[in-house]
Amino acid sequence: MPTAILPDRYTRENLLRALGNPRLFRRELFSLALSVNARASRLREFGDGAGVDVIAADWDNLILLDACRYDLFERRSTLDGELSAVRSKGSDSWEFMAANFDGRTLHDTVYVTANPHVYELEDDTFHAVVDLLESHWDEKTGTVLPEDVVEQTLVAADRYPEKRLIVHFMQPHFPFLGPTGREFPQQAIDAHLPEGERSEVQNPWLGLLASGEVDLESVMAAYRENFDLVIPHVAELLGALEGKSVVSADHGNLVGERGFPIPLRMYGHPRGLRHEGLLTVPWLEVESTDRRRIVAEPPLDIGTGADEGLVEERLRALGYV
Repeated sequence: MPTAILPDRYTRENLLRALGNPRLFRRELFSLALSVNARASRLREFGDGAGVDVIAADWDNLILLDACRYDLFERRSTLDGELSAVRSKGSDSWEFMAANFDGRTLHDTVYVTANPHVYELEDDTFHAVVDLLESHWDEKTGTVLPEDVVEQTLVAADRYPEKRLIVHFMQPHFPFLGPTGREFPQQAIDAHLPEGERSEVQNPWLGLLASGEVDLESVMAAYRENFDLVIPHVAELLGALEGKSVVSADHGNLVGERGFPIPLRMYGHPRGLRHEGLLTVPWLEVESTDRRRIVAEPPLDIGTGADEGLVEERLRALGYV
C-alpha cells in the first residue's frame, strides 16, 4: 500500500503498538480504512460544485439538523411539508460550512448555532452570530440542548426581524441524549487508553463499536432517539417563525455501509469521504404566504471570540477533535 495515501498518524510505531491491543487494533483498522476509502472516493468525485447551494435557495429560515441521514428523516419525521432528497456539499460540518458560508458576504443572515465549527468562519461572514457554545453549553450532556436552541432562536427572530435565520441544532449528532445512549459506558470509547485518560476520538461511533461493548443495534437506537428528541423542537420553531422555512442537514452519517476499495463497514461522518450515506440529506420545504422583508446590513461586532482551549474542549466533547 503506498504510504502517500496514509494520514500522518499511521506511523510504524502506532501500528505496532496497536498489534498488542485487540481493541486498539480494531479501531486503528477502521480509521485506516476510512482514510483510504475517503481518498479513493475523491479520485472518483463527480466534479467541483456538486451539491445544493443552501444560501442560494429560497427560504427565510433554514433549520439544520447535524449528521441527519435522509432515510432516517424520511421514516421518522412528523413534520408537515414537501420533502425531497438533496446532495450536501460536505461530509462533515466544516466541509458543509466551508462550501456554503466561507468567503461569502451573508449580511442579510443571522446564524444561531450549537456547532463548534462556527469558530473557523470569519467574524464578518454573517450580520450576526448567536454562538450557543459558550452561553448555553450543558456540561452534564456535553452538548447544547435543543430547547436552548429554540429559545435563543426566538430571541434572535425578535431582535433581527429583517434577516434570514440559519438555525443549527447539534442533534441527532452524538452525544446521545435518549435513554439508550445514556447507558453507554464512556469506557467503551476510551477502551484503548491508559487508566484515567479520556479520548480525543473523532468518531464516537467507531469508538463505541470498536470496543465491542456496544453493538450497532444499540447505537442505532440511540441515534434514532436523538432524532426523535429534536424533532418536536423543530416543530415548535416552524410554528413560531414567520416566513418560508426549510429543514435540512449539514451532512448524513454512515451506519455500517461497506467502503471502497477496503470493504470494511464504515461509521460516522469522516471528512472528505464521498458517500451517499453522508451526502444525501433531507430538504423539507414549509411554505408560507407571510414572507419576511429581508435587508442586508453591516455585521455587528459580536464575533465568535472563544479561546482556543474552550473550542478544543467543545470539539472533543462532540467527537470532532
